[in-house]
Amino acid sequence: MNILFAVSEAAPFAKTGGLADVAGALPLALAARGHQVYLFLPLYREIMARQKKLTETAAVTVPLGPEELAGGIVKLASEHPNLTIFTIRRDDFFDRPFLYGPTDKEYPDNGIRFTFFCRAVLETVATLALKIDIFHAHDWQTALIPVYLKTLYQDRPQFQGGSLFTIHNLGYQGIQDKELLPLTGLGWQEFTFERLEFFDRLNLLKGGIVYADALNTVSQAYSREILQAEFGFGLETVLQQRRDNLFGILNGVDYREWDPATDPFIDNHFRPGHMAGKKICKKKLGEIFQLPPEPQLPLIGMVSRLVTQKGFDLILPLLEQVSEIEAQFVFLGTGEPEIEEALQKLALAHPARIAFKRGYDNRLAHLIEAGADIFLMPSHYEPCGLNQMYSLRYGTVPLVRAVGGLDDSITAFNPETGHGNGFKFNDYTLAALTLTLKEALQLYRKPRLWHRLRQNGMRDDFSWIHSAAQYEALYTQIMASA
Repeated sequence: MNILFAVSEAAPFAKTGGLADVAGALPLALAARGHQVYLFLPLYREIMARQKKLTETAAVTVPLGPEELAGGIVKLASEHPNLTIFTIRRDDFFDRPFLYGPTDKEYPDNGIRFTFFCRAVLETVATLALKIDIFHAHDWQTALIPVYLKTLYQDRPQFQGGSLFTIHNLGYQGIQDKELLPLTGLGWQEFTFERLEFFDRLNLLKGGIVYADALNTVSQAYSREILQAEFGFGLETVLQQRRDNLFGILNGVDYREWDPATDPFIDNHFRPGHMAGKKICKKKLGEIFQLPPEPQLPLIGMVSRLVTQKGFDLILPLLEQVSEIEAQFVFLGTGEPEIEEALQKLALAHPARIAFKRGYDNRLAHLIEAGADIFLMPSHYEPCGLNQMYSLRYGTVPLVRAVGGLDDSITAFNPETGHGNGFKFNDYTLAALTLTLKEALQLYRKPRLWHRLRQNGMRDDFSWIHSAAQYEALYTQIMASA
């Protein structure tokens, strides 16, 4: 089948988070299964900086309200003959230092930027005469594509394929002032509670939910959780109305990048049965973070956006008690300024136990996965999460809260049976996190059981081949009913 994959970021071209990892790996996995995949993303500044040669394949004219704006279609090199990568060029929209805006705020014209992108994708289909069976859109930035397919483009023969809308994180909805609606080309009949209206504003993500032929989230547990008010962010009623067309497919891992036996970002490789390299990685990790060598203590790592969603309202109080915890902690990430400041203060107050580096460094992120003993993910909510699955392959035991993809991928270790691959807790409380951490530290002091737990995780298989097969089946179901 011919699959159009529209997304706002994709590794290795442009990345701010896990969405890019999915968009970089899933199209390749689908192409490897024999499908023709067209991956679309904006031509950002960072893509232009990395590409040695950019040649426009064609020009495209994009309606934006009463105006028509010119755009360019630039083709990028692909790893697979069945995967074609198109970027949409419009420098005043996408030649900027950030994809969506600085860390603490978004660009004020993001609604306009991604409205342009959505229509440019569809106009490219027309310009290049592409035949598409499935239009697969992701998150609020491309949510207008399913809307357009059922409105402005519904009578055009090239746009009769089915649509799938994937929700990677319901917390980000692309809510805009309603004055954006005329620029989308949609009529005011779309601005109703049943369609795009949300507290007298325009909710782009809601449009994708309402209009797509089918919906999915990036884990089975999250597809159930978002039907509840706690996780629904005000859209639980809309989602409940679409529950018969709502599915959950757990994200996969690209083991070409995340495998300690071949990882190009670490110098000391290891694999089950040959773990000496992990000890060296732990030693190097401590040196980089300037922690005093205490090999008898477990090293707990975290690579994350520093936002409350990731559990920092539990983590920061936990670290206040670090003198009572027999472990060392390393943190890498950037996010909310108050969380960055709190971590910095804690690291200065406890230099032998806590270390923090602000920012994102891919090589260092890989070393944390390789060198840490425990990986911390006590999220308030987590649609899927990928770091827990990376950690398993690296023999770094995940400690997670039982939500979303964390619940789907991590099974609590049972010392009596030897089954399980990590630690997890249910209640979102400091007491529950502290108790689970104590259990982990107690088990760490039992080398034979810890070895069993670690080996269990390293042998788990979360490769994309499994998830791609589920997407293929869902595409087939959509095509049959469209």
